[in-house]
Amino acid sequence: MTFFTPRAGDALLVIDMQNDFLPGGALAVPGGDALIPGINRLMHSSFDAIIASQDWHPANHTSFKEQYGQWPAHCIAGTHGAALHKELHQVPISHIIHKGMRAKAECYSAFADESGASTGLSGLLTGLGIRRVVLCGVALDYCVRASALDSLNAGFETVVLTNLCAAIGEQKPLLQAMQSDGLTLLEAKERLS
Repeated sequence: MTFFTPRAGDALLVIDMQNDFLPGGALAVPGGDALIPGINRLMHSSFDAIIASQDWHPANHTSFKEQYGQWPAHCIAGTHGAALHKELHQVPISHIIHKGMRAKAECYSAFADESGASTGLSGLLTGLGIRRVVLCGVALDYCVRASALDSLNAGFETVVLTNLCAAIGEQKPLLQAMQSDGLTLLEAKERLS
């Protein structure tokens, strides 16, 4: 595996490091909290922008089991579960993108929901002069992957830092599929420090 080296025109996209997606939360991703120290160190690298995404659902979101969706209620806007984890360094974050705010549309990607409604992230990145989007966070098999694919489709060079992501399912076949999708998979040195 090759290590990631930041360069001019890079944006770091930190996906959904929220209380409900970390141990003790409503929809916890195993090992998600173990990513925080490495992500914190990575955020002190030279990025032109550091953007955090947050699920920010209404209480009646279509993805919730109570609405016949597949997930327990999670990341309801303004609640403790929707907040970024307290150990995640938030000072380096330059922008926050809220996603999944429309009750009737599922939204895994930080770029747009399943109906195609944009979060504004692509325009923000273009406006900032970003050429490469570097992703980390949770869950690799849902929101990280969907965001990475939308980044690639929007014309950005896209890198997923595999050792700063956690998945719900098995990672090996997922990583093979992501490589087949055209995504660049690298490791962050920060996880190893």
